[in-house]
Amino acid sequence: QVQLVESGGGLVQAGGSLRLSCAASGRSVSNYNMGWFRQAPGKEREFVAAISWAGTDYADSVKGRFTISRDNAKNTVYLQMNSLKPEDTAVYYCAARQGLGVWVGVYEYDYWGQGTQVTVSS
Repeated sequence: QVQLVESGGGLVQAGGSLRLSCAASGRSVSNYNMGWFRQAPGKEREFVAAISWAGTDYADSVKGRFTISRDNAKNTVYLQMNSLKPEDTAVYYCAARQGLGVWVGVYEYDYWGQGTQVTVSS
């Protein structure tokens, strides 16, 4: 089993930055595909970014502003979010699945964190 705990969310003004962290425990996730998703009120959970040995992928809405990275020594994945916009406001979730591809579908992930709230004020 893999446990995921997100942190780093908060309230920020438009144009600001936040870095989210996702700490994994239970086993090493160095060979796992790791993803970030978000869910705004009244909307479905949507893909944000993913990373694996095969590379990275981003939703079009965050390309050029968000960067996903990982520190295998710390068993942690990060999401650096720059130039934040009010429409980025959501609960952000970390997810994990085994496999070397880059997976972007919500139903393709096996493990999920509890989420961290990101609020961007205008």
